[in-house]
Amino acid sequence: MNGSSTNGQPLTGERGVTFFTLFTTTGTLLCCALPIILVTLGLGTTVVAMTSAFPFLITLTQHKIWIFAFSGLMLAVSGWLMFRPGRQCPADEELGRACNNAHKWNRRIYWTSVAIWGVGFFAAYLLLPIRIWLDV
Repeated sequence: MNGSSTNGQPLTGERGVTFFTLFTTTGTLLCCALPIILVTLGLGTTVVAMTSAFPFLITLTQHKIWIFAFSGLMLAVSGWLMFRPGRQCPADEELGRACNNAHKWNRRIYWTSVAIWGVGFFAAYLLLPIRIWLDV
């Protein structure tokens, strides 16, 4: 079978893990980065309105270490699945083209997830100390 199903979709779970990684890294933006960035821009009342409308954001923020750790682990697993040695697409021309196309989109989604995670990490853990250090 060489790692793909009869309809050209990879059986490795790479696509599912990649989308799940995008979902978890987006959670880091919602819980941690967005409120901090809004407060930094002077939009504290917007944060109050958001937490009133979506009270689960407070719970997510209280557990941000676990959220960042889990999403970072998911990024590592997704990266390993995509860039591991020995990853092959089928020899059949049509299946190979579908596999390469799926892998191209998985890479795009993966690097988008890495960028989202990086922005979230910067806002949640580095922005305030840098702001205090610069006395802004």
